[in-house]
Amino acid sequence: MAADGEPLYGRRYPVNVVILHSTAYRLSGKVLRLWLWIEATRFKGSCWWSRTMYTQLACIAGTLRRWIGGSFGERFHDEKNQIMTTNMWVIQEWKDANLQWNPQEYGGVTLLYVPSKSIWLPDIVLYNNADGDYTVTMMTKATLSSDGVVRWEPPSIFKSQCDINVEFFPFDEQNCHMKFGSWTYDGDKVDLRHIEKDPRTNATDLIPSAINLDEYYPSVEFDIMSVPAKKNIKYYPCCTEPYPDVTFNITIRRKTLYYTINLIIPTVSINMLTVLAFYLPSHCGEKISVCISILLSLSIFQLLLMDLVPATSIKLSLMGRYIMFTCILVTMSIMFSVFILNINYRSKATHEMSAATRWLLLRLLPKLLLMEKPDDPRDVALEEDFIDFDSGHSDLSNFGNPYKSKFQPLERTDTPASGDSIPTSFVGVNNLRPDVRMNLGRFCEACVRRRLQSYPPNIQKGLEGISFIAKHLQDEDRSTRVKDEWRYAALVVDRVLLWIYVAVCFVGGLGILMNAPVLYDDRQPLK
Repeated sequence: MAADGEPLYGRRYPVNVVILHSTAYRLSGKVLRLWLWIEATRFKGSCWWSRTMYTQLACIAGTLRRWIGGSFGERFHDEKNQIMTTNMWVIQEWKDANLQWNPQEYGGVTLLYVPSKSIWLPDIVLYNNADGDYTVTMMTKATLSSDGVVRWEPPSIFKSQCDINVEFFPFDEQNCHMKFGSWTYDGDKVDLRHIEKDPRTNATDLIPSAINLDEYYPSVEFDIMSVPAKKNIKYYPCCTEPYPDVTFNITIRRKTLYYTINLIIPTVSINMLTVLAFYLPSHCGEKISVCISILLSLSIFQLLLMDLVPATSIKLSLMGRYIMFTCILVTMSIMFSVFILNINYRSKATHEMSAATRWLLLRLLPKLLLMEKPDDPRDVALEEDFIDFDSGHSDLSNFGNPYKSKFQPLERTDTPASGDSIPTSFVGVNNLRPDVRMNLGRFCEACVRRRLQSYPPNIQKGLEGISFIAKHLQDEDRSTRVKDEWRYAALVVDRVLLWIYVAVCFVGGLGILMNAPVLYDDRQPLK
């Protein structure tokens, strides 16, 4: 039976006008007779499906000649789904012993272009096909030589499955393979080998340069590094016959300029903005807002990365590791900002700075960080107001005691037994409250030494008020001094965290981005 269901024998074939090499002249009688002979030989069983297995073996001659040439190009049609689209010419060559003729008997004709549907074709398919047709869809004409060699060069577009290794994306190198073999015949019926494979001179099955790139159109995204091919023979548990295939390995290296400009540099720049957050004043709450804004910006680049690489849980991409590393640093900077704000707003009423903390944050670290603590104007005022009460010649001059000019000299009411001793009691003092008496003795001891006298009641009340105000100012000054110490400690901690962040960011970023082997690969791509 023929392919269309009609019987093979007794069938009448119409005589058609055949045009060779696209010329417009009629074939001679001998050439027409040759074509009719080929058509008849086709249906008589020359390598046709109705022939016996032994005849097929003799017809195939055990060789499939195949290479990729002509217009060859590759690109990732759908990189996220790991599909590589390849445009190529699939050149196949075999020998059909039943299609040989003597050129002298047919007017010296040695070459014919025949429709590929009119002759036997090896059903070579792409095993790792991912989408579309497994076989060649455009049935171009085949070249038939007088010695029986058939050459078929159909163009084809294949979409093959390519497992993407995202470990070093975008500085990655991918290894994709295309596995071709017969879908119907085993190795005993159809044997495959590459065009460069000669069993008589080449004992190895590996071909270093298996693809002809003369007409290759360079890709804007990848460089081709190597295109070896190897013949493999596989045995399955179901059968004893070998099943050969020819596998082409296409090693491609990604061009990184596009991703460097649009992905790496913006991410690194956003990461560097976090350093500026540490330069904000330690009491500024906007430090947290800045860090959160940076974290949201990084999430946008992370979503962009998810659209570029396949969704895989096997390995994390290099760019994904860097973005995650940056997100962790920014998150830690937010935590550090909260901690610094907590230190900045501490006071005497809530926290007490220990001696070790004071020595570490106020003395040691500022020297190491080359930080100078500004002078406190209150310290200068205290030095000016200091009175040496132990000196017996203290005169309480106006510049030494600012309160002297505000008080009028008081008359003495009694004279002590000794001018160098302070009486245990004097008029009106014992009537004061204990705390007022204590403060009165602390702040007015010089006055008592100067004028041992009793004061009128109105003066005593004035002294009590002055004592209260002095105590309040002293407590406020002490509280302000403690707050200033905590603020300065927060500034020191902020500066320490700044240098730690810069060091970790620089070392970690270089350790991640410079870890790709492609950066140290000086091989030139194939052209």
